[in-house]
Amino acid sequence: MNKITFSPSIFTLKEIQLKTPKNRKVESTTAFQSVLETCHEENLTEQDIEFLIELYNKTKELYVRNTILKILVWYEQCNLKDFFLQAFSKERYLDMRLWAIRGYTNYAQEKDVEKVILKFQVTLMKRMQSTPYNYQEYEQIRSVFGLPYLIKRFGYDCFIKAYEQEEIQYNAMPDAFKGYFTLDDKGNHVSLKAREEIDELQNNFFKNNK
Repeated sequence: MNKITFSPSIFTLKEIQLKTPKNRKVESTTAFQSVLETCHEENLTEQDIEFLIELYNKTKELYVRNTILKILVWYEQCNLKDFFLQAFSKERYLDMRLWAIRGYTNYAQEKDVEKVILKFQVTLMKRMQSTPYNYQEYEQIRSVFGLPYLIKRFGYDCFIKAYEQEEIQYNAMPDAFKGYFTLDDKGNHVSLKAREEIDELQNNFFKNNK
């Protein structure tokens, strides 16, 4: 029988689950989410990955699902092709769909990746009408963790076209909604403007565009 082993971070997550009252959503607690964020620093075991996939499938917490996707894109030693394809279909936010594509691309052939990125691009183009100031998704897509990473590593034409489309839509936004934040190469949030400056930019924009 194979010994079940968990990394320190996953072991701590399991302990938090056991200690949290059943009537409270453990995944929404700061303690749980803070430990989950450290998992990308661990050499995760097969059992760790199984735990994270089970957690992803069960939780309704978007932040937890997003964090798990950004962790698992690094673990190519496990064949997570089906998991990432299912995650792409499950998620609705473009940034989370892109993390699923990033993971899927580790295992899929280019022709299969093209089919998925085409669906991504169709949804992306609809954002111009539904969400004209869509900086939250655009900044993540165009970050070094997003499409630029996929273009640099794989060079697929479908990634280049998707990035070009995103840049068209990003550049069409008013400057008041640009440059608030980005993601670093690990997927961590990096603030580029203070909250007070963002509020002032937005307030002035809407005041001048009534």
